[in-house]
Amino acid sequence: MTEDPHHHLGEGSPDHLGDIPEPEAAAGFPGEPDGFQRLWTPHRMVYIGGQDKPKDSGIAECPFCTAPTKSDEQGLIVARGAEVYAVLNLYPYNPGHLLICPYRHVADYTDLSESETAELAHFSQKAMTVIRAVSSPDGFNLGMNQGPVAGAGIAAHLHQHIVPRWGGDSNFLPVVAQTKALPQVHADVQAALSKEWNR
Repeated sequence: MTEDPHHHLGEGSPDHLGDIPEPEAAAGFPGEPDGFQRLWTPHRMVYIGGQDKPKDSGIAECPFCTAPTKSDEQGLIVARGAEVYAVLNLYPYNPGHLLICPYRHVADYTDLSESETAELAHFSQKAMTVIRAVSSPDGFNLGMNQGPVAGAGIAAHLHQHIVPRWGGDSNFLPVVAQTKALPQVHADVQAALSKEWNR
């Protein structure tokens, strides 16, 4: 009797070989395992749907005002200064995407004091040095979006983006599928960057 070559494969999944478990199933992630090794990113719907966006521009609703009141791990804070702090972007463009924020709830770059401006610049430089040591990016994007029309998701509280870049990081996934593959969870990135920052 000839053995059916597909009898051990998942039904409708002729690309599966043997009983090799799907990474998603093995790790307990949501989604149905299949032969396409799909990237399941349901957390992105929170960002797309805007559930985490502040209801108004006040301090009580501002995530950049509440983050420093939490522990570094809970708030995803990498480093704290006298007037500014470095925090992981909750919805990063790339792994290690940091935000440098003043503690003070100000919207415009021209609203910063001289000492805040100086420390923000110093923290931006330090962030680049730390990210280079941890993950060796090929380059960076640094910038601030001033106002909603300029793309600021949270316009009421100024924040400087420090985005590490690698060759090929803008491949077909974000362009065609509007999906970004992030190989590390926030807690691991926060711990690695914080350790290097304080070395």
